Amino acid sequence: MRPVAVLGGGGHARVVIDMLRLASRDILGVIDPKLDVALPSGVRHLGADMSVLAPADCELVMGVGSIDVGSRNPRPRLFAEAKAMGFAFSSLRHPSAVMASDVEIGEGVQIMAGAVVQTGGFIGRNVIVNTSASIDHDCRIGDHVHIAPGVIVSGNVSVGDGVHLGTGAIVIQGIVVSAGAMVGAG
Repeated sequence: MRPVAVLGGGGHARVVIDMLRLASRDILGVIDPKLDVALPSGVRHLGADMSVLAPADCELVMGVGSIDVGSRNPRPRLFAEAKAMGFAFSSLRHPSAVMASDVEIGEGVQIMAGAVVQTGGFIGRNVIVNTSASIDHDCRIGDHVHIAPGVIVSGNVSVGDGVHLGTGAIVIQGIVVSAGAMVGAG
């Protein structure tokens, strides 16, 4: 496997770095114009932008979380900029996450600790299925979605691109969540 660089240096990046270490991935460092938190021991700051790296030498992992939608959410923009420069994104799955064998996932997906993704699902590109979230059977999750910690998505749900499902939200079976929507916590 190629080494990885983490794009973004906030709290979510620290969680991603821990997952990379659990997977024994070689971490080049973190790219961020303004670090919000101290980096874990042994992880260095590579600078402010992706131009310090060559796409042929590494993959990227998104370290930016999201608490917003639309133009205020930097994740889709950063993903598109990196792809335009020729970078590929690694997908990650925490060892304690459970994912059915037939689930299709896109590039740059992050399945965090304790998450469960059941059979027949599809998860688009650059998606976070955060800590202890549960996605039941036959769900379709669009690109750039953040399913926050503790979210429950029942069976046969469709979630559009760029949606943020807030911490502890519950989406009952058969619901369609339109692109760009924000579902509040709880």
